[in-house]
Amino acid sequence: MNSTKQRLILLGQIASAHGIRGDVLVRTFTGSPADIASYGPLSDANGAKFYKLRVVRVTDKGIVARIDGVTDRNSAEALRGQDLYVERAKLPPANDEEFYHADLIGLTAITGDGSALGRIIAVQNFGAGDLIEIRKDDESTTELIPFTKTNVPIVDFENGRVTVVAPVMVGDPEPQEAEVHKDDGTD
Repeated sequence: MNSTKQRLILLGQIASAHGIRGDVLVRTFTGSPADIASYGPLSDANGAKFYKLRVVRVTDKGIVARIDGVTDRNSAEALRGQDLYVERAKLPPANDEEFYHADLIGLTAITGDGSALGRIIAVQNFGAGDLIEIRKDDESTTELIPFTKTNVPIVDFENGRVTVVAPVMVGDPEPQEAEVHKDDGTD
Protein backbone atom coordinates (compact mmCIF):
# COMPACT_ATOMS: atom_id res chain seq x y z
CA MET A 1 0.00 0.00 0.00
CA ASN A 2 1.47 3.37 -0.92
CA SER A 3 2.02 6.09 1.68
CA THR A 4 -0.62 8.37 0.12
CA LYS A 5 -3.30 5.69 0.48
CA GLN A 6 -2.31 5.11 4.13
CA ARG A 7 -2.85 8.80 4.90
CA LEU A 8 -6.31 8.88 3.32
CA ILE A 9 -9.54 8.01 5.12
CA LEU A 10 -12.70 7.05 3.23
CA LEU A 11 -15.51 9.46 4.18
CA GLY A 12 -18.13 8.70 1.55
CA GLN A 13 -19.09 7.43 -1.86
CA ILE A 14 -21.07 9.02 -4.66
CA ALA A 15 -24.09 6.73 -5.03
CA SER A 16 -25.87 8.33 -7.97
CA ALA A 17 -26.80 11.47 -9.84
CA HIS A 18 -29.70 13.39 -8.32
CA GLY A 19 -31.81 15.58 -10.56
CA ILE A 20 -30.80 17.27 -13.81
CA ARG A 21 -28.49 20.03 -12.54
CA GLY A 22 -25.52 17.85 -11.61
CA ASP A 23 -26.33 17.18 -7.96
CA VAL A 24 -25.20 13.84 -6.52
CA LEU A 25 -26.38 11.56 -3.74
CA VAL A 26 -23.47 10.77 -1.42
CA ARG A 27 -23.43 7.92 1.11
CA THR A 28 -21.44 9.26 4.02
CA PHE A 29 -19.41 7.42 6.64
CA THR A 30 -19.18 10.38 9.02
CA GLY A 31 -20.94 10.64 12.39
CA SER A 32 -23.22 13.36 11.07
CA PRO A 33 -23.81 13.10 7.29
CA ALA A 34 -23.43 16.85 6.63
CA ASP A 35 -19.97 16.83 8.26
CA ILE A 36 -18.46 15.36 5.10
CA ALA A 37 -18.34 18.83 3.53
CA SER A 38 -16.58 20.39 6.53
CA TYR A 39 -13.19 18.82 5.77
CA GLY A 40 -12.59 20.84 2.62
CA PRO A 41 -12.02 19.30 -0.80
CA LEU A 42 -12.14 15.50 -0.79
CA SER A 43 -9.97 13.37 -3.06
CA ASP A 44 -10.01 10.13 -4.98
CA ALA A 45 -8.06 7.12 -3.64
CA ASN A 46 -4.80 8.33 -5.21
CA GLY A 47 -5.08 11.91 -3.97
CA ALA A 48 -4.96 13.05 -7.61
CA LYS A 49 -8.48 14.44 -8.19
CA PHE A 50 -10.31 16.68 -5.75
CA TYR A 51 -14.00 17.28 -5.22
CA LYS A 52 -15.38 20.28 -3.34
CA LEU A 53 -18.82 19.41 -1.97
CA ARG A 54 -21.60 21.75 -0.90
CA VAL A 55 -24.44 20.05 0.99
CA VAL A 56 -27.86 20.79 -0.50
CA ARG A 57 -29.78 18.68 2.01
CA VAL A 58 -29.54 15.61 4.22
CA THR A 59 -31.70 12.60 3.29
CA ASP A 60 -32.25 9.20 4.87
CA LYS A 61 -29.83 7.75 2.26
CA GLY A 62 -27.01 10.27 2.81
CA ILE A 63 -26.68 13.78 1.46
CA VAL A 64 -27.57 15.51 -1.76
CA ALA A 65 -24.57 17.63 -2.71
CA ARG A 66 -23.26 19.90 -5.43
CA ILE A 67 -19.70 19.41 -6.61
CA ASP A 68 -17.80 22.35 -8.06
CA GLY A 69 -17.59 21.98 -11.84
CA VAL A 70 -20.36 19.37 -12.12
CA THR A 71 -23.31 21.12 -13.76
CA ASP A 72 -25.37 18.46 -15.51
CA ARG A 73 -26.75 14.97 -14.91
CA ASN A 74 -24.32 13.28 -17.33
CA SER A 75 -21.30 14.68 -15.48
CA ALA A 76 -22.84 13.65 -12.15
CA GLU A 77 -23.64 10.16 -13.45
CA ALA A 78 -20.00 9.71 -14.50
CA LEU A 79 -19.02 10.04 -10.81
CA ARG A 80 -21.23 7.15 -9.64
CA GLY A 81 -19.20 4.87 -7.36
CA GLN A 82 -16.46 7.46 -6.77
CA ASP A 83 -15.01 7.07 -3.27
CA LEU A 84 -14.29 10.32 -1.41
CA TYR A 85 -11.27 10.55 0.89
CA VAL A 86 -9.76 13.05 3.30
CA GLU A 87 -6.23 13.19 4.66
CA ARG A 88 -5.98 11.54 8.09
CA ALA A 89 -4.38 14.69 9.53
CA LYS A 90 -7.60 16.67 8.88
CA LEU A 91 -9.67 14.43 11.16
CA PRO A 92 -10.07 15.18 14.86
CA PRO A 93 -8.35 12.87 17.34
CA ALA A 94 -10.41 9.81 18.22
CA ASN A 95 -12.03 9.74 21.65
CA ASP A 96 -10.92 7.26 24.32
CA GLU A 97 -11.79 3.69 23.32
CA GLU A 98 -12.62 4.85 19.76
CA PHE A 99 -10.38 4.17 16.79
CA TYR A 100 -10.18 5.05 13.13
CA HIS A 101 -10.18 1.85 11.07
CA ALA A 102 -7.18 3.12 9.11
CA ASP A 103 -5.16 3.41 12.33
CA LEU A 104 -5.80 -0.26 13.16
CA ILE A 105 -4.80 -1.62 9.75
CA GLY A 106 -1.20 -2.79 9.78
CA LEU A 107 -1.00 -3.39 13.53
CA THR A 108 0.40 -6.74 14.67
CA ALA A 109 -2.07 -9.00 16.46
CA ILE A 110 -0.71 -10.99 19.40
CA THR A 111 -2.21 -13.36 21.95
CA GLY A 112 -2.29 -12.69 25.67
CA ASP A 113 1.02 -14.55 26.11
CA GLY A 114 2.68 -12.43 23.42
CA SER A 115 2.63 -14.99 20.59
CA ALA A 116 2.24 -13.41 17.16
CA LEU A 117 -1.03 -14.14 15.36
CA GLY A 118 -0.57 -12.00 12.28
CA ARG A 119 -1.36 -8.53 11.00
CA ILE A 120 -4.64 -6.60 10.76
CA ILE A 121 -5.34 -6.18 7.05
CA ALA A 122 -8.87 -4.75 7.21
CA VAL A 123 -11.74 -3.75 9.46
CA GLN A 124 -15.13 -5.01 8.27
CA ASN A 125 -18.66 -4.27 9.44
CA PHE A 126 -21.51 -6.38 8.11
CA GLY A 127 -24.09 -4.80 10.41
CA ALA A 128 -23.45 -6.45 13.76
CA GLY A 129 -20.32 -4.53 14.75
CA ASP A 130 -16.74 -4.12 13.65
CA LEU A 131 -14.59 -7.16 12.89
CA ILE A 132 -10.82 -7.03 12.52
CA GLU A 133 -9.47 -9.19 9.72
CA ILE A 134 -6.16 -10.79 10.63
CA ARG A 135 -3.87 -12.46 8.12
CA LYS A 136 -1.79 -15.03 9.92
CA ASP A 137 1.96 -14.76 9.35
CA ASP A 138 2.33 -18.31 8.06
CA GLU A 139 -0.88 -18.59 6.04
CA SER A 140 -2.74 -17.02 3.17
CA THR A 141 -6.05 -17.33 5.01
CA THR A 142 -7.53 -14.70 7.27
CA GLU A 143 -9.55 -14.74 10.45
CA LEU A 144 -12.29 -12.33 11.53
CA ILE A 145 -12.36 -11.40 15.22
CA PRO A 146 -15.06 -9.20 16.79
CA PHE A 147 -13.53 -5.84 17.63
CA THR A 148 -14.87 -5.65 21.17
CA LYS A 149 -13.18 -4.88 24.48
CA THR A 150 -13.58 -8.57 25.39
CA ASN A 151 -11.86 -9.89 22.26
CA VAL A 152 -9.36 -7.05 21.77
CA PRO A 153 -8.67 -5.78 25.28
CA ILE A 154 -5.48 -3.88 24.41
CA VAL A 155 -4.79 -1.54 21.49
CA ASP A 156 -1.18 -0.37 21.75
CA PHE A 157 -0.36 2.12 19.00
CA GLU A 158 3.01 2.96 20.56
CA ASN A 159 4.23 -0.61 20.01
CA GLY A 160 2.13 -1.21 16.89
CA ARG A 161 0.04 -4.09 18.19
CA VAL A 162 -3.26 -5.30 19.56
CA THR A 163 -3.84 -8.11 22.02
CA VAL A 164 -6.46 -10.59 20.84
CA VAL A 165 -8.46 -13.03 22.94
CA ALA A 166 -10.17 -15.56 20.67
CA PRO A 167 -13.93 -15.64 21.11
CA VAL A 168 -15.48 -18.74 22.68
CA MET A 169 -17.68 -20.34 20.05
CA VAL A 170 -20.86 -22.32 20.62
CA GLY A 171 -19.94 -25.99 20.79
CA ASP A 172 -16.32 -25.33 21.73
CA PRO A 173 -15.15 -27.39 24.69
CA GLU A 174 -14.70 -25.51 27.93
CA PRO A 175 -11.18 -24.10 28.22
CA GLN A 176 -9.03 -26.42 30.32
CA GLU A 177 -6.73 -25.05 32.95
CA ALA A 178 -3.13 -26.10 32.61
CA GLU A 179 -2.22 -29.00 34.87
CA VAL A 180 0.25 -27.95 37.52
CA HIS A 181 2.74 -30.56 38.74
CA LYS A 182 4.23 -29.99 42.15
CA ASP A 183 7.54 -31.50 43.12
CA ASP A 184 6.93 -32.76 46.63
CA GLY A 185 10.25 -34.61 46.70
CA THR A 186 8.72 -38.11 46.93
CA ASP A 187 9.89 -39.91 43.80
